[in-house]
Amino acid sequence: MLASVEKTNDGFRAVYERTYNHAPQEVWAYLTDNDKLSKWFSELRVAELRKGGLLTFDMGDGTFEEMNILDYEEGSVLEYTWGEDIVRFELSPSGEGTRLLLIEKISALTPHTPKDLAGWHVCLDVVAALLDGREMPDHKTMWEKEFVEYSELTDKLLQI
Repeated sequence: MLASVEKTNDGFRAVYERTYNHAPQEVWAYLTDNDKLSKWFSELRVAELRKGGLLTFDMGDGTFEEMNILDYEEGSVLEYTWGEDIVRFELSPSGEGTRLLLIEKISALTPHTPKDLAGWHVCLDVVAALLDGREMPDHKTMWEKEFVEYSELTDKLLQI
């Protein structure tokens, strides 16, 4: 399911909603445990897991970008800077599983925006597969399909 993306007073907001058939603490571990995090987002690492802490993003050239943790509630909320934007994960129990919301506050749509949106979409699908113990199809193929859809979506938003 595509994220909903809407214009706001100060930019744009993308919301992804997923329900996983796993306990919140299992899903949370994929967001905060570096061993599990590396399985779906190899460039991202938790350096200090607390409000005011930080994550690092390996730029692949020997440098690292620091992302500040703006909000943190153990097991339920993780929000951090993402360049000029903000990424927020919210987890809550849903039946016997977990409802995950990924909310990205986007300051401005750029040519890179659909790439990020497609990337987050694929990442959430990979987390589902990891939790379920399933094999994933080729990530690049998945991303290319989602990129086309998010490009169309952001093009429509730019016309508003």
